[in-house]
Amino acid sequence: MKRSLRGIKGRDAVKAFVRAGGKVRKGKGDHINIKMPNGQLITIPVSKELKIGLLKNGIKRAGLTEEEFLKLL
Repeated sequence: MKRSLRGIKGRDAVKAFVRAGGKVRKGKGDHINIKMPNGQLITIPVSKELKIGLLKNGIKRAGLTEEEFLKLL
């Protein structure tokens, strides 16, 4: 079954970006910043389900494909 980017929680996305080599930094409120090896900073709200656009943008900034990201979940 092919997974989609729908219904991914912020906390799960953060774990996937960390598995891809990101380092967690403190954000404001319920947001977490992840510093990726390519120098990009991705900000993810951890308390709720992520919107598709936000997630796709983060994946692109991390230098990953959607398939690579889904494998890291």
